[in-house]
Amino acid sequence: MTHADGIMLIAQISDTHVQMPGGKLDRNYATAAHLERAVEHLNGLERQPDVVLLTGDTVDEGTAQEYGRLREILSDLKPPLYVIPGNHDNREELRRAFANDGYLPRDGFLHYTVEDWPVRLIGLDTHVVGEHGGALCRERLEWLGARLQESPARPTVVFMHHPPFRVGHQLMDEMGLEPDSVAKFEQVLSCHKQVHQVIAGHLHRPVITRFAGTVASVCPSTAQQLALDLPPLRRLATVMDPAAATLLFWDEQSGTLVHHLSYIDERPTHLLNDGGGWLDNEPLPPGFHS
Repeated sequence: MTHADGIMLIAQISDTHVQMPGGKLDRNYATAAHLERAVEHLNGLERQPDVVLLTGDTVDEGTAQEYGRLREILSDLKPPLYVIPGNHDNREELRRAFANDGYLPRDGFLHYTVEDWPVRLIGLDTHVVGEHGGALCRERLEWLGARLQESPARPTVVFMHHPPFRVGHQLMDEMGLEPDSVAKFEQVLSCHKQVHQVIAGHLHRPVITRFAGTVASVCPSTAQQLALDLPPLRRLATVMDPAAATLLFWDEQSGTLVHHLSYIDERPTHLLNDGGGWLDNEPLPPGFHS
């Protein structure tokens, strides 16, 4: 699918952790209400995303009831939605919850490709049942390699739950993608230069780095965030830093994919300049020029 203006906008949200009313996260972090706010935020963007990617930990305990509540909230989302599992998800319950959308495989791992847009999307399942960490076994990596070989000239984004790199937060690194998976995943990506970015969740923080000749990034949660505790601190502390969605802006003319954070905030925008001029008569600060 080619847009008339050559632009595609990919939105990413992550780690929504929806619970039933009364659950610990629902009480303390209002995760469902925060997801409602994220949906409203994405729907209200002046340029609507072409797609929204939800990169795992969609619910917290993996129950059918949680997935029902998740679907109810997401039903208001205007752009098409694609989901992959995280460590808090139940693969089979997630499959059932989104079966009618038609993109998830009927059995096996929950990964797939989305072919309808200028940027090809590859969802990758890193979930390991009963574990907080993730893995990419031989079967999953062979599947990924085969999909990348199909379209070597098409710009591609790979989306997954567990980041394929260490971030310096000791406990989260211990619950990350297993080292052997990281090395083999890097080998696969290094052979396919069409991958413009790998995007992930899991960390509840915005992070970006170079990886395997491309860019790898992490989207914050729509609710609670992980405190930025770098060594020697060793703890899992949460803070209510501003939630955000990632926006990936594809410009076909330049062939570039640009990474933005779109903060989800209830505070109204304070316009100092509406694009045509300053909105008050206050003098500019010294050294500041319009």
